[in-house]
Amino acid sequence: MQTPSLESAPADPPPGDGRPLDRARSARIARAFLPEHPLGNRHDYFYTLFKLRTDPLYPGVLAALRGSHAPLLDLGCGLGLLAHALHADGQAMAYRGVDIDAAKIARARRSAAATGLADAAFEVVDLARGMPPHRGSVAILDVLQYLSHAAQRELLTTAAAMLTADARLVIRTGLGDRTRRGQTTRVTDRLANLIGWMQERPKCYPTADGLRHTLEDAGLQATFAPLYGRTPFNNWLVVARPRG
Repeated sequence: MQTPSLESAPADPPPGDGRPLDRARSARIARAFLPEHPLGNRHDYFYTLFKLRTDPLYPGVLAALRGSHAPLLDLGCGLGLLAHALHADGQAMAYRGVDIDAAKIARARRSAAATGLADAAFEVVDLARGMPPHRGSVAILDVLQYLSHAAQRELLTTAAAMLTADARLVIRTGLGDRTRRGQTTRVTDRLANLIGWMQERPKCYPTADGLRHTLEDAGLQATFAPLYGRTPFNNWLVVARPRG
């Protein structure tokens, strides 16, 4: 049975306008990833600058978290860009980022220290083996596709149990369908693994119906909105809160 195209499906209103961060703010954040020595490797600087200026992820997530002061657990945080974006946006909640990639965590710690992000902490964690303890909001950005269906359900159920009254579960993920965007997302994620940027290869892309049912079963109410902006990817933003 063919999955219906989500590109023509009605969506909840997106937080933000689908545009990436402005150039000036992107440049200020990216400077945290400059090497200590002028002749050092500038890969992370140019990567973050490009991502911030092209990916609508961060304005969408910032809008979703705005108004909540609950501590934030960022699952699969990579270089910790979200911590810097939150700081630049004036959101001062405590931040804890975890990722399986020890090299990225080390660089995230250096960049946070250089910028003076006092409330940001980073740890190496393999989410396939379990979740760290937490109470507050949870961000799961571009992570779900690297887990099996059963592991996705377990992760979401565990994250839902962490939410406090004013907390949010914020998810950005590619959705599994047969659209051109879906195909582009799968190919790009596979290439990211082949070139070594992502240690894991995609295992299972969730569907909108599957995600909604899992979140509802966990006692959450969720909104779905496309968050691909001008990119060719099938990325969606899901924001869930405790019912009642």
